[in-house]
Amino acid sequence: MTEPIYATGKRKTSIARVWLEPGEGKFLINERALKEYFGRETCEMVALQPFDITGTRNQFDVAINVHGGGVSGQSIAVRHAIAKALLQYNPDFKEALKKAGFLTRDSRVKERKKYGRRGARRRPQYSKR
Repeated sequence: MTEPIYATGKRKTSIARVWLEPGEGKFLINERALKEYFGRETCEMVALQPFDITGTRNQFDVAINVHGGGVSGQSIAVRHAIAKALLQYNPDFKEALKKAGFLTRDSRVKERKKYGRRGARRRPQYSKR
């Protein structure tokens, strides 16, 4: 494997681009360390889940560019991209990653606000008199 494996992952408005190279486990997101970028332990855990399931935790150096959305959406976009990249590296991982639901893009996005409503569906309070 000479050139890095590239994959993209998405969630809501977040887009993550991931490059995997064989290495000792360096993890850079937008040129910052994983703990420094996410800050939350749960987001770090979510981003690393594909490595835990496939047992490849410290076998790759990971470089990630992510933009759009919030921290939680970005971490799930990173997870999606890493899972797709690991699938390119070894197709035998497909069953485990698919069962965990990491290969499916979560397509739920916020519904737009409609006119005459207070939100997407909330109506103004009804007044009888």
